[in-house]
Amino acid sequence: MTIIFLLRHGETTWNAAGRFQGHKDSPLTQRGQQQADQMGELLARELERSFDQIDVHVSPLGRTKETAARIARYVPLASRDDPRLMEVTTGSWDGMSHYEISMEYPGMLEGATGFDWFFRSPDGETFDAACARVEEWLSGLRSTTIAISHGLTGRLIRGMYLRLSRQEMLELPVPQSGFYRLQNGQAELVESPPRSQCRPDENARRSGACGD
Repeated sequence: MTIIFLLRHGETTWNAAGRFQGHKDSPLTQRGQQQADQMGELLARELERSFDQIDVHVSPLGRTKETAARIARYVPLASRDDPRLMEVTTGSWDGMSHYEISMEYPGMLEGATGFDWFFRSPDGETFDAACARVEEWLSGLRSTTIAISHGLTGRLIRGMYLRLSRQEMLELPVPQSGFYRLQNGQAELVESPPRSQCRPDENARRSGACGD
């Protein structure tokens, strides 16, 4: 069956500041650059096994392109942009923090959790629309694929691959210092040093609250 190596971009300045980026962008921090390099090293080790063909799909947003460029130093494969891997956009909320949203859009976040507020934006992408593009992308894969995407979109990819409920997929951790191998209906976290189970680090927990 098709193997998917699912990567999230490294930490950005807006990740560190608690801003949801959506279709807007900010550069990788020094930590984010180190995370991208670490993922490149890990991925190179994974690919020491024999694969007939490897496709590399990258979200066309700046932070994923920056991450892909660093990873390409370890895994020198041709890549192509795929808009279906772009982050979910919250429309006019892109680039804002929770505090700014609550001030400018009073009541819109009332009752929201740290994982479902993304889809409360009045002009953002809907959950169903985001899942539809992810499903279309997944259904078209025919060979081993490296995908460099985002926090929320990465949750949807893993969630749909594993056939999880909406709540289960939105609560998935989204680390930036490792990646997931999707194979035979399972998702395994590949990181260094290895752990007995996936436990999101501080940045991943923060990303659960403020997104990617």
